[in-house]
Amino acid sequence: MTRSGSILAGGLALILGALAFLAVFTYLAATFDYPKVLDGPADRVLPALLATGPSGRFAWSLYALLPLIWLPAGVGAFEALRGRAEGGMRLALLFASLAAISMMLGLFRWPSIHWELARAWDSAAPAERATIAALFEGLNRYLGNFIGEFLGELSFSFFFLLSAMAMMRTPPFPRWVGWWGAATAVLGLVGMFRNVTPAVAPVANANNYLLPLWMIGFGVALLRYGRPREMDKSGLPRYPAARA
Repeated sequence: MTRSGSILAGGLALILGALAFLAVFTYLAATFDYPKVLDGPADRVLPALLATGPSGRFAWSLYALLPLIWLPAGVGAFEALRGRAEGGMRLALLFASLAAISMMLGLFRWPSIHWELARAWDSAAPAERATIAALFEGLNRYLGNFIGEFLGELSFSFFFLLSAMAMMRTPPFPRWVGWWGAATAVLGLVGMFRNVTPAVAPVANANNYLLPLWMIGFGVALLRYGRPREMDKSGLPRYPAARA
């Protein structure tokens, strides 16, 4: 893929990924009381999960695949912004890849392991249900809270932060776009501690809606400003003097 093609793919991945995220999030909120249900006990959550049927399992599978958008997004951002911040954008690309892997691991527990636990719960004896509940809680803490949420959100927040800092140094990206990205990243870094202290829960809830907006804005910025116009001999874009 050409450099322009990578940037185009990255921008489209961010925009379409944000829209898909909103669609699946809305569906799960309506059918599964998501995300409040994540804090519920096994005896309430597992029957509710199974009650969503094949459509619910498909929705969770699709939701778990959405973090793959961080891969083309990371490559596209790297290609668009490496001219003035190559080291930082290499690190941003690694964070985008880590976000994709960790978030997928966290989300895929719902249509796979949790689904099988939900099926077993129906016919399980009380002693077996205690074991299932302990396994359910352990998976939620490890794959959900620590891997999917904490590590995943830490990773994509640093991806946003490093990309935003590079935007501020890279004409023709407007500085306000970079500040927008930096603010979103900081809110994400604060909100990921919601499982440690309820004090940051309002920040996390607000970020659920701000994040898709920033993804769309980031994608539009890549499509509008990221494609190279004039190249130097090394294949990097030639930029005008940095703005004050």
